[in-house]
Amino acid sequence: MKKKKLTVALAGNPNSGKTTIFNALTGARQHVGNYAGVTVEKKEGTCKYNGYEILFVDLPGTYSLTAYSIEEIVARDFIVSEHPDVVVAVVDSSNLERNLYLATQLLELNVPLVLALNMSDLAKKQGYLFDNEKIGTFFNAHTISTVGSKGKGINELLEAIIAKAEEEPSAQPDRVRVTYGEDIEKELAKIEPLVDMEHALAEKYGRRWLSLKLLEQDKEIIALSHKQEVLDATAGGIKNIEKIYGDAPEVIVAEKRYGFVSGVYEQAVKHTVQQRHQISDLIDMVLLNRLFGLPIFLLMMFLVFKMTFSAGEPMMKLIENGFGWLGGFVSGFWEQGSESPLRSLIVDGIIGGVGGVVVFLPNIILLFLGIAVLEDSGYMARAAFLMDRVMKKVGLHGRSFIPMMIGFGCSVPAIMGTRILDDRKSRLATIMILPLMSCGARLPIYALIIPAFFTSSGQKAFMMWLIYVIGVSLAILLALILRKTLLRGETGVFLMELPPYRMPTARGLLIHMWERSWLYLKKAGTVILAISIVMWALTSYPKAGADKLAGLDEKQAQQLQLRTSIAGRAGTAMEPLIEPMGFDYRIGTALVGALAAKEVFVAQMGIVFSVGDSGEGMDALRTKLRDNYTPLQGFCVMLFCLISAPCVATLAICRRETNSWKWAIFQFTGLTTIAYIITVIVYQVGSLFS
Repeated sequence: MKKKKLTVALAGNPNSGKTTIFNALTGARQHVGNYAGVTVEKKEGTCKYNGYEILFVDLPGTYSLTAYSIEEIVARDFIVSEHPDVVVAVVDSSNLERNLYLATQLLELNVPLVLALNMSDLAKKQGYLFDNEKIGTFFNAHTISTVGSKGKGINELLEAIIAKAEEEPSAQPDRVRVTYGEDIEKELAKIEPLVDMEHALAEKYGRRWLSLKLLEQDKEIIALSHKQEVLDATAGGIKNIEKIYGDAPEVIVAEKRYGFVSGVYEQAVKHTVQQRHQISDLIDMVLLNRLFGLPIFLLMMFLVFKMTFSAGEPMMKLIENGFGWLGGFVSGFWEQGSESPLRSLIVDGIIGGVGGVVVFLPNIILLFLGIAVLEDSGYMARAAFLMDRVMKKVGLHGRSFIPMMIGFGCSVPAIMGTRILDDRKSRLATIMILPLMSCGARLPIYALIIPAFFTSSGQKAFMMWLIYVIGVSLAILLALILRKTLLRGETGVFLMELPPYRMPTARGLLIHMWERSWLYLKKAGTVILAISIVMWALTSYPKAGADKLAGLDEKQAQQLQLRTSIAGRAGTAMEPLIEPMGFDYRIGTALVGALAAKEVFVAQMGIVFSVGDSGEGMDALRTKLRDNYTPLQGFCVMLFCLISAPCVATLAICRRETNSWKWAIFQFTGLTTIAYIITVIVYQVGSLFS
């Protein structure tokens, strides 16, 4: 049976026209008093409409619900404690961004929300055009344009209130949620389970909202009775956030809210006359320009890659020399020319294998530093907004670009990051193309091959930029094909948040850079170490007989030994298949190891050419690459490693996130097939011009 009585709270900024709307809704049926214990005026009025008796409560005018003033406390307490059936946020639509900040906090409270875009006539005169449906989607709200002073839109507002009140929770779409960035979300994830144990408070306020207010150091919330574990976790979270950003959490949270509002504004508002003139907006006029925005982004990434090579080379030399000295030092414990398996294991397998990967740590650190600068400054959110225009044309949306950017670090967290996409088909399409983002594991392959065949820093940066652009372009093309065939369907509407620009802090950059680099270093000391030992054994045994080695020089003997080994035989068996790509059996053996982890390709090439024994590090390996292969072959190796089957860890996480081996195997075999076809074409066509 329908509920015939409703309680509706009217919230809004001072001068938003809230009182005018209240008067238009209730007429003479009003009474005025004070809230208990305070001198703040309490206004209530009633209205009968379509069989409903509606009690309207005009809350004190306030700019936020942060509880700094008595008006804010009263407004917030009424919403939280009295649980009105609907909250109407009255918004001055001629000053939309400032007014939507309060609506964003109401969204955080998870209340049934209706937005009244008041003074819509004035906004129209100023040249603003609103997409009410899209605004409503972003706030989980019904959105109505009103002119309170003229009574326009009042009946539509009443109908929206009743429709919202009658909505079944199960019939409501998945709620949009304001996100506060990786660092704050990480701290919230620590506090929320502890808050959840305070059952009464968690039930009344909601554990996420309560946790957020604790991080914001809201005095009213802190004054509630909390367990010591909650207070300790909150204090630790505040300390961590202040270290990273150099600002209090409440400042960062406010910035993220304004970023959410800016995202709504950019996507749901058009202005034909008046332009906005804040600093961020003026910068955005250039960086988000339809003509210049994308070229500027590509230029930014080119500069990051140039820095990665130019600044990383001296540090790489130091690490190379260190591992070269270590290899020579360990070799000194055996007689020169010793065939000791233990010496070969330590020098070729462990030092050569792990060292061949660790030597690229400076490139990894610098790449992640560059990306951290773009992220922490707020520019990367603009890049996602720019890509949204491209993504929509291929059936995805800008939010898919976020896990794609994470994919430049590692495909595993990137695939997990697709959980932000509610539409299953969009999510599946994004997962399928994510391995085409050049992850940190591929960077050592590029950093080995590019300097071997290309000399100047400009050439190196261009080749790196080119391989990344090829990956992104191919990903977009495959997404289009998937969305037109296997994963056909409508693309949902999602919000791209645009946080204000801010100067990144040195501590924040170091933390973000090191967190990602440490994963790479830890992988080198565990997974890569284990695989290097296994691959050393596979390339060392079985040994060729002495009779077969008789009369051969050192290079010929080395090649025969490799071909005799298990890995060499596998590579030799593969050779007829991979030869059209310009690859030989040595590259084939390295590609086998790269199935476990892409970095192993570099380590395996070092083992194949016995670089660990030479003590000369990457310079020796690059020299041998130049002696044995052409720049075209080097480029084809990078191309194949970019496109081909992802590592085993990616395969496993794909299966888990899609809940199906079918999709994981489809991704694995599909990408490998595409890699083979493209690489064969590039090599064969390139050979005609070589």
